[in-house]
Amino acid sequence: MRKLILLLVVLAVAGFAAWKIFDKKEDGPRAEKPKPLSMGTKSGAFNESFDLMLSAYFEVKDALVASDTVKANAGALKLSTASEGLKVDEISGDSSGVIRETALSFSGTITGSAQALAGESTLENKRKEFEMISDALWSLTRTVKYEGPKVYYQFCPMAFENKGAYWMSREANIRNPYFGDKMLTCGSTQDSLEYKNQ
Repeated sequence: MRKLILLLVVLAVAGFAAWKIFDKKEDGPRAEKPKPLSMGTKSGAFNESFDLMLSAYFEVKDALVASDTVKANAGALKLSTASEGLKVDEISGDSSGVIRETALSFSGTITGSAQALAGESTLENKRKEFEMISDALWSLTRTVKYEGPKVYYQFCPMAFENKGAYWMSREANIRNPYFGDKMLTCGSTQDSLEYKNQ
């Protein structure tokens, strides 16, 4: 008889333990799951303004490849205007506002550096400003997930006394804006972006 009672107690404890382990009901109110940040979508107006900014940037890059300070100045002024006019308010779905604020910060850096580039007197100093523009523009392009044609991020390890510098390009082939004809093809493609098909 004792064995039967002991067996019933063991079965009851095991059954209760199994019920507690496999019971999926939660006690108390459920905590709300955190919502992911919205990535934001861009309007046609934003994409057009971004395309204008990129076109002006590539105009500056091509002028520096050709070591043409007059064209670099003209392109830099276009870039400054285009960056200042970037329609970041057209980014919708950015629930936290982080994408818009980050885009404004990068476009402000681009605007200021483009104005500084146009004001520099030497080709070397123009190229230093161009490096800052390139870094900010690449970061901006990644932040807003630019939906236009593929862009390449290229690097020359010998620029600025072997410190190295990056730039953006529409083509995979290298046309170095930091050395121009002296070392036209020095560098390599480090990355590329193409968000339009995602």
